Amino acid sequence: MNDSAIRRVVIVGGGTAGWLAAALLARALGPECEIQLVESALIGSVGVGEATIPQILHINAFLGIDEGELMRYTHGTFKLGVQLNDFGRIGDSYIHAFGDVGLPLGLLPFHHYWLRGGGHADPSSLWAYSLNASAAAGNRFMPLGKVPDSPLSGIRYAYQFDAARYARFLRERIPAGRVTRIEGKVVDVKLRGEDGFIESLVLKGGATVAGDFFIDCSGFRGLLIEGALKAGYENWQQWLPCDRALAVGSAAATPMRPYTQATARTAGWQWRIALQHRTGNGHVYCSACISDDEAAAQLLANLGSGPSEDPRPLHFTTGTRRVQWRRNCLALGLAAGFMEPLESTSIHLVQSGLARFLGMFPDKHCDPLLVDEYNRQTRFEYEHVRDFLILHYKATERTDTPFWRQCGAMQVPESLARRIDLFRRTGLIFREADELFTEPGWLQVLIGQHILPTRHHPLADALEAPKLEGFLADIRTLVERAAAGLPAHDAYIARLNAMQTATMAGKAAATLPTMAGRAS
Repeated sequence: MNDSAIRRVVIVGGGTAGWLAAALLARALGPECEIQLVESALIGSVGVGEATIPQILHINAFLGIDEGELMRYTHGTFKLGVQLNDFGRIGDSYIHAFGDVGLPLGLLPFHHYWLRGGGHADPSSLWAYSLNASAAAGNRFMPLGKVPDSPLSGIRYAYQFDAARYARFLRERIPAGRVTRIEGKVVDVKLRGEDGFIESLVLKGGATVAGDFFIDCSGFRGLLIEGALKAGYENWQQWLPCDRALAVGSAAATPMRPYTQATARTAGWQWRIALQHRTGNGHVYCSACISDDEAAAQLLANLGSGPSEDPRPLHFTTGTRRVQWRRNCLALGLAAGFMEPLESTSIHLVQSGLARFLGMFPDKHCDPLLVDEYNRQTRFEYEHVRDFLILHYKATERTDTPFWRQCGAMQVPESLARRIDLFRRTGLIFREADELFTEPGWLQVLIGQHILPTRHHPLADALEAPKLEGFLADIRTLVERAAAGLPAHDAYIARLNAMQTATMAGKAAATLPTMAGRAS
């Protein structure tokens, strides 16, 4: 037996981050590792992240989650991308659609041929080459791995769901006995004198919870990573100036849009997420440029229907812990940092942090080189997500309010400035290592917010004009035909729910003979 092996992991905090961590650890680690989760029913979760990105399908597959069951339980809908309105100019609307745009040809990405074929004259035509964008425009959806009889990839999608119910869904499906939930509020953290590692937690009432490794999912407080271990926090508000949000539900809308909507307001932006049972709404804003009352009035005036509750306030500081792993403690979710939900990265950052941690799973000593490597990779991911979000603010031509004038004039990180300049001068986009957002994602936001390159790649000129026209026309036709063949999003969800109802009825019926036999 390895005496250095981690035998007990303690998670502090529930919510999406805590229960996703519990579910993944229970699945990945053997029964010899005990998992405990400490949470208090008196401490609520933030509950803003109701939209996701396609990577969530990988984690659900690892956990063996049935998609139909998930969507029914969480009142979920499907997501093809995020529609961004009024960010570049008032009246603008474009979609950052998941999946590919067009087809590469030879050594070049598709957009160089699109630029040569007239993209400069009609930038909005870019989305005619995206199946996700075309499906979203028609409120259509169905899983489709590949467009039949063509080289085009199919639909790439994510989910929109009730985040609180997603956390409950994860909790209820953890195998019995694998995770022990402890009700309680942590009032003190005991550190070992010799190395400063966390030794145990003290709960209100005096009970203690000891562990070999601790995962901090305590939210903005960072009870362990900051309160006990003083990891420090790096503030990114000079680039992402919004510091408050209001969230509120409203009646379900018809049709249920298979995409998230983000609409720029005078000092921030408003989200709208269509769920089966309601619409999720929120206003992310900069308190230095608008009062709380004005922000609430803007939100409520743009719901489309009456609110189902009073708006719930949230204060935050965009940024990241200086390190997310310190000694024998890993921070996840809001305890690790906060990225506003403009591109729905919150749940993904929990997911990727866990996957990275499991790939580097330590022993009780937590080798400093291993910890440093984890923190290096995590900072890389956070910084590249940060740059992508900043682009939405920096690439604006709006001058109608102080907020947007400030955003357009701000100095951005050198990494983002270099990427923008390179694209503007050459049309080139390079994805660094395994950064989260792909070339098509960057392309859509750049073009959607009026950053056009001065030229296309010279190799695109090698294609004869008639062949170029045919190449572009064929892709447009294939995309249009494939999108038209998809069912309505509402109809697909109704069919999925009906299948789930039938499945549940079948399972219930299958148990009746056994139950009857016991009764007799």
